[in-house]
Amino acid sequence: MGALVRTTTFARMAAAAALLVVVPLSARAASEGGEVSVPDAVIHHVTDAWTLELENPITGAMASWELPKWRFQVGGTMIDLSPTRHLIFMWIAAALLIVGLTLVARRRAMVPSGLYSLVESLVKFVRDELAVKNIGREHADHYVPYLLTAFFFILTMNLLGLVPFSATATGNLAVTAGLALLTFALTLYAGMRSQGVVGFWAHIVPSGVPWWLYPVMIPVELLGLLTKPFALAIRLFANMVAGHLVLFFLLALIFLLPQLPVVVTPISLAFATGIFLLEIFVAFLQAYIFTMLSALFIGMSAHAH
Repeated sequence: MGALVRTTTFARMAAAAALLVVVPLSARAASEGGEVSVPDAVIHHVTDAWTLELENPITGAMASWELPKWRFQVGGTMIDLSPTRHLIFMWIAAALLIVGLTLVARRRAMVPSGLYSLVESLVKFVRDELAVKNIGREHADHYVPYLLTAFFFILTMNLLGLVPFSATATGNLAVTAGLALLTFALTLYAGMRSQGVVGFWAHIVPSGVPWWLYPVMIPVELLGLLTKPFALAIRLFANMVAGHLVLFFLLALIFLLPQLPVVVTPISLAFATGIFLLEIFVAFLQAYIFTMLSALFIGMSAHAH
């Protein structure tokens, strides 16, 4: 019964989130003579911008705030550090994570329950199932803080992107590439820490390979080393953007097929609700995959065999 109640609650939340997209688009279409550019509306929701926007769910009126411009002249070069919408929500995710986990850690009880129990379970899972099994018990605790930070940070950004009128920071390639570069740097550090700087780069080609294959194997191994962060960045970015595109285009069927509103609208909302629930699962899944692969790459680098 409890599971049924929770499922029903999630379905209602998803339907409400879907309506918060449909109603403003309907109001905008009515104000523009019944025409709305569906591709522009969809792309607008998944791309970055230098503004924060809030739509009235009843009238479709748009409130827009221009973000500050932080530009500095250094010599003859203009450096632009202006915040964007994705950066703002990345900061919000970081603030929520710092404040939330700090409060959870301070409210430890003799019998854990509620949010503390959930966080403790996730921490133990990342440490025991990801770090220890992929890196080894001897070195795992050295890298657990980074793995936990990456897991909770990505999870918070993914879930925050499902809140109406927000933005998904992990749907920005610059964000995912930055996270992947941190894993790449830690991968190199783990290898050089366990094998030494010279030993790590000397063993980049597996032992036993004939010397005459070295001109081929060295570029191949270096390319394999560089493809790991590339795969991390593209996988997270593509999955988050693809899910949101599918969700918005399912809702856009209401406007693409206006001749059959009675038939199309319920079907579109039902499928959009299902995709929204799937996106909640994907938010956890992608945080898990990024953390698991990071632990795997660190373990492979730390143990040359």
